[in-house]
Amino acid sequence: MTGSTSTPKTVLITGTSTGIGLAAAVAAAQAGWHTVATMRDTSRAADLLAAAHEAGVADRVQVERMDVTDAESVASCVEQVVAEHGRLDAVVNNAGAGFAGTLEQQDGMTAVRASMEVNYFGVVEVTRAALPHLRASGGRLITVTSVGGVVGQPFNEAYCAAKFAVEGFMESLAPVAATVGVQVALVEPGAVASEFVANQQDEIARLTADAGPYAPALKAYIERTVSSYGTAQTSAEAAAPLVELLDVERMPLRIQTSDWARTFVATKLTDLDGSAVQTLTSAWLA
Repeated sequence: MTGSTSTPKTVLITGTSTGIGLAAAVAAAQAGWHTVATMRDTSRAADLLAAAHEAGVADRVQVERMDVTDAESVASCVEQVVAEHGRLDAVVNNAGAGFAGTLEQQDGMTAVRASMEVNYFGVVEVTRAALPHLRASGGRLITVTSVGGVVGQPFNEAYCAAKFAVEGFMESLAPVAATVGVQVALVEPGAVASEFVANQQDEIARLTADAGPYAPALKAYIERTVSSYGTAQTSAEAAAPLVELLDVERMPLRIQTSDWARTFVATKLTDLDGSAVQTLTSAWLA
């Protein structure tokens, strides 16, 4: 158990109604943390609460409302947690939303901006609100990005751009935060079989219908992507390395959640001229 038996440490996790966030909230509670599980719509907390009850940790999972795209909502939630528990020892930025399609297919910039709001600016907003409290506790800041935050992927331009931005933000922040005792880490999952993926599949028919000259490439990309999810990690498998970070003595800046993710990211990190990544991702469209 983390901390004293009478006063467990407190972790706030965003985006916990489904997927990795839900699994991480339950696993963190199992590891002894008092887990503040936030979501934009608390009426969707039933699955999380059921999972916490089944795991025997319902008393350590506290559901709170937070909309990461609303500064007032973020500040209010963080301040409430600190007032109630007296401390905030860790934050997991997990809330996010998928977005597939090319810029030319979009009717204006609304959808692209919305992707940046939740996937990037939401992370920055939560980080800004939490840092004074993490500094006070000598805490840690963990952010779930994606292998798409390292390797740009076809038809995911806006999503990858947001995740790239998060990676750059956190990589830049990490050494500064370390000077005041706050550890920073990035978690990069690959394919995860979750409702997040299912939500993207709902968009396939619309995307294909609207693809115009990009339809052949999009069809090939979708077929490749759907087939890849046959070997996807479960949400619990992807959340496990994340939860382990809560208690390790020294967090690495970034970790990948599977062997496949490590191999995929390594392709980019050793690809000085970009040709290896372009060869790889272009093959997805053939």
